[in-house]
Order: sequence, then structure tokens, then C-alpha cells
Amino acid sequence: MLPAEARLPEAMSLAEDGKYFIVHAPRQTGKTTAMDSLALELTAGGRHAGLRFSCEVGEAADDDYGAAELQVLDSIRRAARWLLPRELRPPDPWPDAAPGRRLFAALQDWAVACPLPLALIFDEIDSLRGQSLISVLRQLRDGFSYRAHVFPKSVVLCGMRDLEDYRVAAGGTPGRIGTASPFNVAVRSLRIGDFTADEVAALYKQRTEETGQEFTPAAVERAFAYTQGQPWLVNALAYEITHDMRVEPPTTITVDHVEDAKERLILRRVTHLSSLSSKLHDPRIKRFLEPLVAGTNIDDDAAYDEDLRYARDLGLIAPTDPVRVANPIYREVIARTLAARTASQVTESPSRFLLPDGRLDFPLLLDAFADFWVDHGAKMANTENYREASVQVVFMGFLQRLVNGGGYVEREYGVGTGRIDILVRKPYGDRQEQREAVELKVWYPDEPDPLKAGLKQLDGYLSTLRLDAGTLIIFDRRPSAAPVADRTAITHVTSPAGRAITLLRA
Repeated sequence: MLPAEARLPEAMSLAEDGKYFIVHAPRQTGKTTAMDSLALELTAGGRHAGLRFSCEVGEAADDDYGAAELQVLDSIRRAARWLLPRELRPPDPWPDAAPGRRLFAALQDWAVACPLPLALIFDEIDSLRGQSLISVLRQLRDGFSYRAHVFPKSVVLCGMRDLEDYRVAAGGTPGRIGTASPFNVAVRSLRIGDFTADEVAALYKQRTEETGQEFTPAAVERAFAYTQGQPWLVNALAYEITHDMRVEPPTTITVDHVEDAKERLILRRVTHLSSLSSKLHDPRIKRFLEPLVAGTNIDDDAAYDEDLRYARDLGLIAPTDPVRVANPIYREVIARTLAARTASQVTESPSRFLLPDGRLDFPLLLDAFADFWVDHGAKMANTENYREASVQVVFMGFLQRLVNGGGYVEREYGVGTGRIDILVRKPYGDRQEQREAVELKVWYPDEPDPLKAGLKQLDGYLSTLRLDAGTLIIFDRRPSAAPVADRTAITHVTSPAGRAITLLRA
């Protein structure tokens, strides 16, 4: 564990100063842990009654704000029963009040009866929907002006999304609640960030201090590189290694262990990763991921900022510019999820493409893809949900089926790059590794042949990998292109830097 207060250094002073504020972060980043710590520390200080409780129970109420109020109040009472001393707990029963005023009345009576000022943390606040969320927020705003004497002194709203714009959180349609925010009394919106590289090292060092099991510096660096400090992933990698892979002390944890753990997490598609995958066809998410995978530009319109904030609040898109997937593990999960349909229809056996020494017969694999593209791929691309990235998805699915398991596929893609860079790594022999670099380009209507640009870009990619040869695949998406069977062919060319390039036009 890393100290929760270090991740939100401003929260304690804001609560003690009687402020109403917001804490937000994506799933599985330590929000609840941090809020529990804040509430316990406030109470332990002897000057506040601090309590964190969950609003998640009110999610099913939807627009029935009366039912949502009762469920939230029940959550408060249950949490107080376990976490607060008797003299600080709320009155029992709650006062009678009309639906839409129950929360206000209850918190007012509790604030009057409690010998210490209340500091309440509404965790999972964005689980409430529509009119239920609006009602809760407006009652809190109404009580804000009374907080010095007869209402909670401090209120923290904690959720997955930044709730500065409650018009979106309340249903996504601003017209439902007008132009004014129902919670415009918040003085600050705090985001719990991902771990830094130093924090990942500190977290893993605790394992070393407790058990004597070392992490090599390269293993820690690789863990940060793959996770970019996303807390759930940082912990999941180490847990996978030490628990599921049973790498026990005194064995030192190495880069190879991190590689294996990363692959196992992706293949198992554990709950956290599956919940992210389920968002891929949400139109607000797709508008960013589709051009990211295709390497094209994102359409800009009136909803751009709102949708980008939503994608970042979910944790799928990195919190800073340029727009990109949050970390390499998410990037791989997204690509594999999109390519799964194609992969399931590839009937070739991976063993057919293995050479006697354990390497991949990559030329044979490219020949097989060319045949697959002519027979099935072009048609599959026309029915792919991510149409803008459909041809890339088909190739990635084919590669995924034949490489994963004995090798690794790493993909680089991003907005405006005009390409996808793919690195296939296949361990073989005595700790040796085969590396094959592939660049995917698309020839769009009314554009010139991308061969020249592709060769130049591939030269740059190969230079970073220190490879002397690579593969360029150009998918022709022009309506005037020759029939797929006629245009699909493999040739060999030389790049501007003199590298040997296998060219597949498809």
C-alpha cells in the first residue's frame, strides 16, 4: 500500500476548512481506499465526525429520487454503525420529510445532534442516475449555506467521472436540468493520479522488505512502461507473478516474469480489463478509438470536449495530450478485443508456421495472410464495426491467432500517424528472440499511393528497433482499385535507407 494521503495532499485541509469538493478517478485507482483513510483520519483527529459511505445502492432507483434517498440514507446509517462511535452516529429514526427533501432533513438533524462537525464522503456518487442524482446534489447545495451550524461542514463527492459538469453525469442531455449546475458550490475538483515510476518502485520495494524477494530495476521499469502507473495494473502484474505464477522468494523477479504476467492478464481478460473492453462500442469511446487504431484524425464537433473528458474519466484515454490510449496493456486489450472476431475465423494452425529451431516462418505467414485476405479478409473488413480501422483489425486478428501463445505482438497506433506499427517477438532457442516489424498503411480515395511515405516511416521504425529488414502492407481502399484477387501480391523493395522490405499490397 502507498499512503493514501500522499495521493491527495489537499483533501485533508479542504475538509478541515469546511469545503465542498470533488474527488474523481477511473475505476480501480484507489478512490475508496483514499476516502476511507481521509474519513478515519478526520475522526481520529477529534475535531470532526468523518464518514465515507457508498451511493451505489441507489443506482437501481434510476429517476425514482424518493427511493434513491432512502437507499442512500440506509447506506449512511449502516456505515456509521460500524465506523463511528455511538455519540457521533445519526439520530434513529431519520426525521419525516417529503421525497426530495429527506436527505436535507436527515443531514440537518444529524448535524444539530452531533457534537462534532460532520465531514461526509459520498462515494460512488455517479452511480445515481437522472433525477435521483439531481435531487441529491440540489439538496446538498441547498444545505451548503447552513453548513456552519446545522448542516455537514464538509461534503466530498467521489466518483469515477469528474462531476464538475453534472448535466452530463445526470443523463448526458443538458436540457434535462437547464444551464445551471445543481452543485456549483464545489471549490475544487481533485483527480487521483496514476502512480509515478518512483511510486511503483516504492510499492514493489515493500514486497522486498517484507519477503526478501528482489525486483530487478529493469523489471520495475518494464512494469511501469506497460502500466503507466495505473494502480490496478501495477498491483495485478505483481500479484500475477508472485501468486498465480508462483514465483516465490528468494527468486528475483525479472523482466521475463513481467512479460509473462502481462500476457497472462491480457489473455485471461480479467474483470477490470473486461469492463474496459465492454466500452469499446460506446459511441463516445468509439469516436476516439476508431481513428486511433486507424491512425487518422478525430472529427471535431460541439461534443468533442465532453466526449474526451468522458473517455479520460473512464481511464481509457491518457489524461494528457496528445490523445492516446492510457497505457500499453489497455492498447493491447483494445486491439485484441477488436480483432477477436477475425481471429476466431482463422482456421490455420499456428504449428504450420514454426521452423525447426522454434522461429516463425514469417514469409509463409505473410503468404497465408494474402490468401486469407483474398478469400475472406476483404469481405470481413466491409462488415467490421470499426469500419475506419477495419482492414487493420483484420490483419491484427490473423496475426493474433497465429502468433499469440508462443510469441508476442506489440502494436503502436495513434491519432494522425497514418499507420500502425506492429512488432512480432518470438522467443526461441537458448534465450534468443526473433523480431519482425510490420507497418500497415491504407490507400484512401483521392490520395496518392502511400508507398513512398510508408517506406520512409518504416525506415524510422526499423531504426528505433535496430532492424535491417521489415514488412510494409498497403491496403487499397479506393473504389477504383482492381479486384482484390488481382491487386493482392507480395513483392520485395528497398527502403530509402537501403533496408530490405517485403511489400504486400492488398
